[in-house]
Amino acid sequence: MKMMPLERRGISNSRLVLGCMGLGGSWNSADPVTSSHIRQAEEAVEAALSIGITMYDHADIYKRGKAESVFGQVLKQQPRLREQIVIQSKVGIHLSDGILPQRYNFSKGHILHSVDGILERLGTQYLDVLLLHRPDPLMEPDEIAEAFTMLKLTGKVRNFGVSNMSPGQIRFLQSALPDPFVVNQLEMSLLRHHWVDPGILHINQKADLKDSFPEGLMEFMQMENIQIQAWGPLSQGRFSGKESDNATEAEMKTAALVQQIADENETTPEAIVLAWLMKHPACIQPVIGTVNPKRIIACKDAARQAEIMTREQWYTLLVSARGVNMP
Repeated sequence: MKMMPLERRGISNSRLVLGCMGLGGSWNSADPVTSSHIRQAEEAVEAALSIGITMYDHADIYKRGKAESVFGQVLKQQPRLREQIVIQSKVGIHLSDGILPQRYNFSKGHILHSVDGILERLGTQYLDVLLLHRPDPLMEPDEIAEAFTMLKLTGKVRNFGVSNMSPGQIRFLQSALPDPFVVNQLEMSLLRHHWVDPGILHINQKADLKDSFPEGLMEFMQMENIQIQAWGPLSQGRFSGKESDNATEAEMKTAALVQQIADENETTPEAIVLAWLMKHPACIQPVIGTVNPKRIIACKDAARQAEIMTREQWYTLLVSARGVNMP
């Protein structure tokens, strides 16, 4: 299998990332972090490490900071673990407080303040990667560059990236930054398969653009050696055993097909769902959102399945998920 962009940059060779949004209990900031929440984090990290996951994804808003806090407790109890793993977090979203709406903020002051909070909650001196969480319409590249330069010079952040951004937005920001972005994190899965559409359905076709994906994004990421990370890659278990009252006919047929391929390959449905993403030449790196140890371990075989998945299987899964034939 090809080397991932992060691996080529010497940052990480972890084929999967553990997304930590599920840690820390409820989204109510008034609810305290308990010993059971810390134990949940320990078990999730243990399961992830057991299948070779060494990269962990956070954001300052996850459980309103509590996800990072419980992960920080895991690091505190295992001091040697920090140098064995890669930690990334995200900044830029203000959650609604009931008075003001949810909004985005890429101002220098907010970025610097947010990173200090992240480092304090995690109990670490640096982040391996910092991502700008969602595009801020008011973002100014020069101001962001000032913040990033300070974070780099003080050793608080080693690498930078973005999340949910288009090629145009990345070029706009990159024009003022001295260091290249190393990651762009996007929602991609067998359920949210619209990232395939621009290269097939938007060329000389009457495409349904209600779920459009930025034109040329996949090609741009590969040309710029930017790691594509897929959030939501397991689709909340829709294709790996979770029952849903509102599943479409296409989803039900695809779940059956995933199970069939998994049975034939003597593996798990989770591995097949992830392998479908990882088969792509862009070396997509799934960020699995489950913190259930059994489901984490069920993802173990994904990289091997990506290597052996045939083109025919890949297209069959795509057509099944789309619910209509290719043009």
